[in-house]
Amino acid sequence: MNSDERRAARYQRRQQKRQRNKNKIACICDNFDLVFTLSNLYAAHKKCILGVSWKSSTQLYKANAIYNVYNTYKELQEDKFKSDGFFEFYLKERGKVRQIKSVTIRERVVQRCLCDFALTPMLTRQLIYDNGASSKGKGYLFAIKRLIRHLNHFYNTHGNNGYVLLFDFSKFFDSLKHELLKKILSKTFEDPRILKLSYHFIEMFGERGIGLGSQISQNLALISVNELDHYIKEKLRIKGYGRYMDDGYLIHESKEYLQKCLDDIRQICEELGVILNQNKTRIVKLEKGFTFLKIRFFLTQTGRIVKKVYPKSVTRMRRKLKKFKHLVEEGKMSEFDAYQSVQSWLSHTLILNSFQTRTSIKQLYYNLFGGKYVFKDC
Repeated sequence: MNSDERRAARYQRRQQKRQRNKNKIACICDNFDLVFTLSNLYAAHKKCILGVSWKSSTQLYKANAIYNVYNTYKELQEDKFKSDGFFEFYLKERGKVRQIKSVTIRERVVQRCLCDFALTPMLTRQLIYDNGASSKGKGYLFAIKRLIRHLNHFYNTHGNNGYVLLFDFSKFFDSLKHELLKKILSKTFEDPRILKLSYHFIEMFGERGIGLGSQISQNLALISVNELDHYIKEKLRIKGYGRYMDDGYLIHESKEYLQKCLDDIRQICEELGVILNQNKTRIVKLEKGFTFLKIRFFLTQTGRIVKKVYPKSVTRMRRKLKKFKHLVEEGKMSEFDAYQSVQSWLSHTLILNSFQTRTSIKQLYYNLFGGKYVFKDC
């Protein structure tokens, strides 16, 4: 047996192992009756009320939880469950207006049950390891740590003489095609009732896109460009690649190769119906520094990775503090609320090399409000 035959045999063994693992999970997660049991629905209800017990709608649902869960169970079993629609409102964050589509507690229970016991176990197993968003054991800090690991690995091989390709999707949730999402689900699930319910939730968002505010949106957005992730890792052979929802990076020693990668990424995004943000997609020299997830990264000649606060975040925090001062004086905000907001921001910057920045923000707070409250571990 030569090397090619051994490689093919190893590949076949891996494929068989993956299929066995998939079948093992699918026995439970790809079965409507096993997913939507009374115990699963009640467990979903317990999770849905966490943190929102102050809402009147949540209190009313909780007061008759067993009755409400049983009615939902009957509707699902009789194929009579329909979405209640959305409560739509807008949030303005850093000058960007976001439309939020919130669902009722009754529908949230069903979505939670569908996601926790079907979609999440079946879809997340398809993701690459460096996809860091909305998965158990991962998140914002995971994505930062993976980028640091990739930079360390690159430096050990090539020094800091390299480039990073940064890309960003424009209106990520709003631009996703329903046909793409349904295609992914149909390849993953075989139970027609699970597919029908999932399609129903997708179609409620309109002709295109999915809304912010639903758990199913997070699951679908996470898997939507999984094809791109696998292409970059397996075809382009980029080891230093990671993605956090709509932000991603590729690290390589050749600028020309990264330009070729960018051309391929554009083509795949066009096929998937995802829009690349041309203003934020660019190739940057590592030694000059780059921004990822609102953090400035620098790879020095000695291999040290310096993490700085994004300058606009500092400016925004200083403006907020001055606004807080006016709100406190007008009686619209308590001084303790202002302190908690600054404490939260300072705690976030603890993972960064930003001692002087934290000191200047604390000094501005003390100049405005005095020293009644003392910041902890900052």
